[in-house]
Parts: sequence; structure tokens; C-alpha cells
Amino acid sequence: MILEARAVAPFHKNGFVAGCERTKEAILIDPGDEAGELVAAARDRALTVTHILLTHAHIDHITGVALAKATFGAPVYLHRDDLPFYEHAVEQGRMFGLDVRQPPPIDVFYDASSIRCGDLEVRVRHTPGHSPGGVCLQVGRHLFVGDTLFAGSIGRTDLPGGDYGVLMRSITEVLFPLGDDAIVHPGHGPDTTIGRERTTNPFVLEFVATPRD
Repeated sequence: MILEARAVAPFHKNGFVAGCERTKEAILIDPGDEAGELVAAARDRALTVTHILLTHAHIDHITGVALAKATFGAPVYLHRDDLPFYEHAVEQGRMFGLDVRQPPPIDVFYDASSIRCGDLEVRVRHTPGHSPGGVCLQVGRHLFVGDTLFAGSIGRTDLPGGDYGVLMRSITEVLFPLGDDAIVHPGHGPDTTIGRERTTNPFVLEFVATPRD
């Protein structure tokens, strides 16, 4: 798999282009303010973006959707439960003092079927908690987890729609069974692995050690 990642100020949010080595078809994941660099990376690699896939609809993950859509004409995918955030992108931007234009409409809501892109198969795993419609995009051993799990940390749950218990169950019951060798590409910060986070992440260790009914 061809993989390019970019992040820029102010949010330093990771966006990704993942491409099929044989067909040069690609998916673009979470285009934010770094979308221009992702477009340039796709062109440098001679990739044709066929899908624009969003892990969730918080403002830092969607500000580049318009550019990506205008450049590639590819359909935009989102989980239906995050549509209210997407539809209020302008208001989200104002919360951070940003002048944000409303991104183009969502084309497809994720369902139970996988997404094909050349030889790549994208399996969509619903991982709510950071936001109601958060998803993990699994491409082989690579997990694009949005803001669900970070290296040594977890997604915040104090934003509207956030839920700590739901988030921790998404991490421990959805992500962890995907295997310790799975490579985690978070929405912010460096890559990690499921094995590393399962055994060293302080939030995870505290959660699993806490008795529950």
C-alpha cells in the first residue's frame, strides 16, 4: 500500500492518502487544512483518488473536503450519526474563531459493506465515543482511527456527543480485537500499535483495572 500523511497548523491534524500500488487508485482520509498537501502528494504519486472517507465530522477533519471534492470529484463518505456536526461546520468553525465555509454535501453514508479501492479493501468499524458517528477505517493491518485512540492517550469526550464509557468500549471491544500487530494511524500525533496501547496506554490500563457491574 502507498501511504502519505500530512499535518499542518493550527490543529496539526493528520490527513492521509492510501493508494493501491497496482491500480494507483486511492482513498483520501479526513482532508482538513492539510488538504492541499494531500492533493499534491496524490499527484506526485500519480494516484487517482476515488473515495473521500471521513472518520468523523469535527471541524479539523473536514475543512479540506471542498478542495478534495473539487479536485477529484470523488464521493464523500461519513457515518450518519455525525451528520449534525457536518451540517453545522460553519458554527463549529466559529467556536474556534475560524471563518469556515460549509463543505459540500455527503454523498454516501457508511453501511455494513466494505469499500473497494483497487486491491485495497476498507472495512468500516463504528467506534463512537469521541463523537457519535466516529469510525475506524481498517485497511489490512492499518487502522485509521480518527480521534478515538492516540499514542499514549485517547480522544476527548467533553465535546457534544462525547461519552467516555462508550469511547473506552470502542477501544477495548472494537479496536483491540483487531490484533496487537495492527498499526494505528491517529488523527493527531505519531503512529502506534494496538499492542503498545493495550499494554502501556494509561487511560486503557485505568479503565480495564476499574471494576464495573
